[in-house]
Amino acid sequence: MAEPRPGLALRFQRRFLAARPLRSLPWPELEQSLRTAPDSALLADILHKTILHPLCVKYPPSAKYRRCFLTELIKKLESTAAEPLDELYEALADVLKEKEESTHCYKNYLLPSGDCVSLCESTALISGGTTGLLTWEAALHLAQWALQNPGLFRDRTILELGSGIGFTGIAICKTCQPRTFIFSDCHPRVLRQLGENIQLNGFTPEPDMTWSTQTESQGQEVEGQDCQNPKVIVAELDWGSVTEKQLLGLRADVVIAADVVYDPEIILALIGMLQKLSTSRADRKAPEVFIASTIRNPDTYQLFQAELDKAGIRWQVIPAHSSCNFLYDVQPDVTILQLFI
Repeated sequence: MAEPRPGLALRFQRRFLAARPLRSLPWPELEQSLRTAPDSALLADILHKTILHPLCVKYPPSAKYRRCFLTELIKKLESTAAEPLDELYEALADVLKEKEESTHCYKNYLLPSGDCVSLCESTALISGGTTGLLTWEAALHLAQWALQNPGLFRDRTILELGSGIGFTGIAICKTCQPRTFIFSDCHPRVLRQLGENIQLNGFTPEPDMTWSTQTESQGQEVEGQDCQNPKVIVAELDWGSVTEKQLLGLRADVVIAADVVYDPEIILALIGMLQKLSTSRADRKAPEVFIASTIRNPDTYQLFQAELDKAGIRWQVIPAHSSCNFLYDVQPDVTILQLFI
């Protein structure tokens, strides 16, 4: 069989492999197949028909496109109970070795209000030793639920645990009129990108301060503060080392988190931090706590619930829409729990 002419290959590439980040697969029939049979065999077939196709190997699309495409496939795989697919991770590792002018892209998420959240996100699933530089599905679901329940956040102080690059918190700040929103994370690169994204969306974080100064100023309620322009704080918060006094100073009315229950090793640290929140409230009412989780591994999620029971923390499932307006592909299994600490 004669080798295809380069011109034909380039036309094929432009039609099916446009160099842009994907929010859904380029073939509707494959997306429908994923909805009905989300297994690793199907993903392997998709991989071989796209990135590993001989035509793509000979005339490859940009490394940026391949990173985004493979990242989407891996996220689909991890949102199901399918077995890990070594070929996917090996292909992503090969692409990550390639030098590219940029490993980031800008994404805009349209809010029901007509406003939008603009974020600089990583094009790689893992970047700088962390998965916190891109927006995960539970953050999108939690934001949608928050926008449907704005009264819970209006004129209140919100503490977000594991804010990542900021989608959920920025969406709440733009639409729910909180008095103060405290973004928190512990990874330096994530905190840096988080701060840049907050400013990209028109908010100015409070100047970097020590915990003692920050909590003292945060504790002073500002009467009549304009909640259309909430006070925004970015805090480095390590669950294992934060003290009860520091948490008390934050005076949080509501605590939220998304996709923080993905690793058994951090579950105990999270629950320990929640216990500190419970005992640090002095004469204040305990904060309301909501945690959204994508159930990738049922055993890990059940371990979280079991450890909550062991710690004496009651919980209940919050009804939420099964579909998320911010997602255009396969909807993952996301659950929101309300915790009573």
